[in-house]
Amino acid sequence: MILRLYDTRAQQLRDFVPLDPENITMYVCGPTVQSGPHIGHVRSALSYDILRRWLELRYGRVTVVRNVTDIDDKVLANGTDAEPWWALAYRMEQEFAAAYAGIGILPPTYEPRATGSIPQMQELIQTLIERGHAYAAPDGSGDVYFDVRSWTQYGALTRQSIDAMEAAEDADPRGKRNPQDFALWKGAKPDEPTDAVWQSPWGGGRPGWHIECSAMSKRYLGPEFDIHGGGLDLRFPHHENELAQSTAAGDGFARYWVHNGLVTVNGQKMSKSLGNFTLAADILKAHEDDPMVVRYALAAAHYRSSLDLTPASYAEAETALGRIRSFLKRGERTFAENEVRRGNGGAMTETPHATVSSDAAALDAASDAFGRVPRSFELAMNDDLNVPQALAVLHESVRRGNTALDSDDHAGAEIAWHEVGAMTNVLGIDPRAPQQTKGAGAEASALDALVRTMIDQRAQARADKDWAAADRIRDAIAAAGITLEDTPDGTHWSIDG
Repeated sequence: MILRLYDTRAQQLRDFVPLDPENITMYVCGPTVQSGPHIGHVRSALSYDILRRWLELRYGRVTVVRNVTDIDDKVLANGTDAEPWWALAYRMEQEFAAAYAGIGILPPTYEPRATGSIPQMQELIQTLIERGHAYAAPDGSGDVYFDVRSWTQYGALTRQSIDAMEAAEDADPRGKRNPQDFALWKGAKPDEPTDAVWQSPWGGGRPGWHIECSAMSKRYLGPEFDIHGGGLDLRFPHHENELAQSTAAGDGFARYWVHNGLVTVNGQKMSKSLGNFTLAADILKAHEDDPMVVRYALAAAHYRSSLDLTPASYAEAETALGRIRSFLKRGERTFAENEVRRGNGGAMTETPHATVSSDAAALDAASDAFGRVPRSFELAMNDDLNVPQALAVLHESVRRGNTALDSDDHAGAEIAWHEVGAMTNVLGIDPRAPQQTKGAGAEASALDALVRTMIDQRAQARADKDWAAADRIRDAIAAAGITLEDTPDGTHWSIDG
């Protein structure tokens, strides 16, 4: 089945045809590290983490580059005598890394800092000057600008005309030919730190914001690569300018442009400039016993849609994850009990064996916990990464698996068990992954202790033939959404799925 992605430049779904099926290449705009991440930053990174996981399942090797903008007007402005700009940038970079890791976002293949690719940026700027698409300011300030009117394709990404665009405000307008021309190199200013200055053919200074992504994507992925990702708010001017300067320099650049929707607050974009942001660290601390609740809540909406997070979003995610985990634990326990009965000591193998294997072909097809997902799940993911529909397929498999366990259909249960494992692996919410060991934290342990105490009380009531008390305890447990399963090996509980 063909993967189709919505290409922002084409403004339509396109079949994904990679340059090299043996190595998919993806560049994602990373953070500007002037302060810590808000939850919108994490949602963006998660969108491309899921895309990456799906591409790895389909193709194998995926090379991902996510940059760090560690030199910028905002970074310099937030630096202090006590914490210089470069120290601030490094500390904030670590905060972003911690937030990403907190919900299981895989690290990129390469994560270059802008300050590490200054020579490559200068080389690209020189190429643009030589090709007649950039110029040094005649006032000797050291500024270099991209000449937007020299490139007839400028505006191709967002389909705007130059005359309809606002003036570029990314640099002092001194020496500009056109108000829309944007900075490639910024000449040093007297009030800026001397350690934020690099020498260049045009004078001491530092790179503009847009040039870094063009230079670093070429350095790590080559002049043309498969996918360029980033937040919807980066389409203009950032991505428009990247596209212009790279193609004007003669590079093919990105073949597919993928943009994720924004996290909103009461319908308004969440951003640091508007002051309406929620720090990722605060959200993760609130869910430190189960950070996958945050991942699930962020992934539950389609990646291109806006996402307005509320306390209900996390509550729904917690309930959904509870159903998935309960089924996987219940299935694992059932398979282990079957092994005991067959004399294997109850040790779980990576692929548990069903007691009944009448559908051997189906069981074999489900045996690879990462590589086998239901066709309906594959269809959903290939449809522009339709995670909401994929989650619906996942929960249908959970329901089907629980029904199979209820009816002692162990073959059907095992198929569902493997499907659920494969799907949760793709989505990064597999409770058996090392990242999620914190999922059984203090709250989960406390709940387990309470439920087991009630189970013991019920068992004692039944031993005393106090059936009314036993029924009351069971009804109280059921009212809390908990299911009890009486087996020859004892009573087990799970969240009602």
